[in-house]
Amino acid sequence: MRFALSSAASACVFLAACGGPGTGQAEQSTDSGAQASQQAAMVMMAAKPVSGDQARKVMHERHEGMESVGKNTKAIKRELDAASPNLATVRGSAAQIANLSAKASGWFPAGTGPDVGKTGAKPEIWQNQKDFAAKLTAFQKAAQAMDAAAKGNDVGAMKTRFADMGGTCKACHDKYRAEMHH
Repeated sequence: MRFALSSAASACVFLAACGGPGTGQAEQSTDSGAQASQQAAMVMMAAKPVSGDQARKVMHERHEGMESVGKNTKAIKRELDAASPNLATVRGSAAQIANLSAKASGWFPAGTGPDVGKTGAKPEIWQNQKDFAAKLTAFQKAAQAMDAAAKGNDVGAMKTRFADMGGTCKACHDKYRAEMHH
């Protein structure tokens, strides 16, 4: 049941995040898409807390997902800083980040905070759920926009969207991520 709810919330966030400027939707639809995405993240966080093996499984998935986002972000940066970027690497990494961003809505259920085990997730995530959900939604939208830009050939647009995405990462990490020492 909890898995189904998390999956449904992730699917809603993913579908809502796919809309936005440039998709032919009216501005009002974009606003409602952002609201639906944020509401889906809130539903996931308000779901019944997980515990035990399920909590550890979610925390592991979250850690691995965030590690992958970080590695793919570094790969994009390296390529966009190069004189002749390898666009295949940029495209593959952007697609991976967009995919993981959609899954991120299921990575923060109650019961997966620092009181359970080693994590970079601060307790403030669950104390400020509405703000955290808004920041997560902003990241998801930015990741989708980066992925869309990477599918084209305009390196300038890729750099702009990459900077936008990086800003959403920083906004969330500054407030909700503790330093991890591996």
